[in-house]
Amino acid sequence: MSDSNSEVIRQFTVWVLPVLFAIPLHEAAHGFAAWKLGDDTAYRQGRISLNPLRHIDPFGTILLPGVLLLAGSHFLFGYAKPVPVNFGRLRNPRRDTVLVAAAGPAMNIVLAVISAVLIYPALLLPESAYQWALETLNNSIVLNLILAVFNMIPLPPLDGGRVAVGLLPRPLSRPLARIERYGMLILITLLILLPMLGPQFNVVSQLLSPPLDFLYNAIVNLTGVARYLS
Repeated sequence: MSDSNSEVIRQFTVWVLPVLFAIPLHEAAHGFAAWKLGDDTAYRQGRISLNPLRHIDPFGTILLPGVLLLAGSHFLFGYAKPVPVNFGRLRNPRRDTVLVAAAGPAMNIVLAVISAVLIYPALLLPESAYQWALETLNNSIVLNLILAVFNMIPLPPLDGGRVAVGLLPRPLSRPLARIERYGMLILITLLILLPMLGPQFNVVSQLLSPPLDFLYNAIVNLTGVARYLS
């Protein structure tokens, strides 16, 4: 096997577990929050589960991140099957919509912290396994923070868009909510089309880098694992 093929396989293995947990559990958190706030739609459909297989979307969870990774993209993006939420069944629809939307990014922050803490037991592994585990856990921290920060961009249908719609006064929230029908087209333009014009047009990366760096440094320093990742 050539060195290039070996490197591709290694890159795949150190990303597959972070992707299979970060993206599906983000969606499970939405469903759990909705269940606790009055809507049991996701619960009845078995979507409140820690089993990633219940949330995986073949394209969004596996193929899209894989293609971006193999293409050497500087921004790894993916999604799971959206958890069904009947916002009209929430006890306080306007407030609870904000809480349900924020639950996904909050889960990713929690997973990033857990990934950092798991570096300590990984120290007990043999050297070859330790290096793999360390890279995998670091990728998990990075990926979960990317999902948390990216999803909080105030653009529907992202979680941040739903949070903004719930918090803004109605004269501002209604026009923002109407953008949702164009949201995916806007995201494709920002994530794929604009960066093709050159690095200076990679607006998402430039926007997310400062908060991502801040959160990453905060987590690895507060958990004390920064020295193992340097």
